[in-house]
Amino acid sequence: MRQFGGPSDSFIPLHLQELVSAELDEDEHIVWQAQPKPGLYSRRAWPIVLFGILWTGFAVFWIFGAAGFKWPTFQSGADLFPLFGVPFVLIGLGLLSTPLWMRRAARRTIYVITDRRAIVIGGAWALNVESFPPSRLSELRRRQRRDGSGDLIFRTEVSQNRDGRTRESPVGFMAIADVKGVEDLIRDLVARAESASPPAD
Repeated sequence: MRQFGGPSDSFIPLHLQELVSAELDEDEHIVWQAQPKPGLYSRRAWPIVLFGILWTGFAVFWIFGAAGFKWPTFQSGADLFPLFGVPFVLIGLGLLSTPLWMRRAARRTIYVITDRRAIVIGGAWALNVESFPPSRLSELRRRQRRDGSGDLIFRTEVSQNRDGRTRESPVGFMAIADVKGVEDLIRDLVARAESASPPAD
């Protein structure tokens, strides 16, 4: 029988508990589970917000400049030219709202450690589920803040933007409380898996 348990069930929404329960194998037990802290999780969006301020400000300035710094009357075709800047303003508003979407993603995300693996379930819109067996958890990176919270990174995804710039996206338990304690749980999981593996010839 699948067993759902852990130290923080009362703080986790029922629909997330059901998602985790559906992912568990037979006789797999939860050791730890938690959600990311929304405020801390959304901090990663602030560089995007700063860029969004510049982008949106320039777009608005361009529209007013194209309109001759006056309200267009739309009595001629030339009055429609400033409207070409509207899509860029909308893009800027999207950049400025990134912290809201990241907070939404945090509320829809749950991190789980079982006696067999680590699991990340979440996503702002579509549901993503990624499972990490002990063999994929041997090289952890911890980013810890003064209050003990932080990020526990399992791996880093490297991709290229359209302009050819390299982008690195960490994958793991992001914006969690007591990140050192959670790291200890995972290292214990890895150690137990290694001790249970048959010795190499």
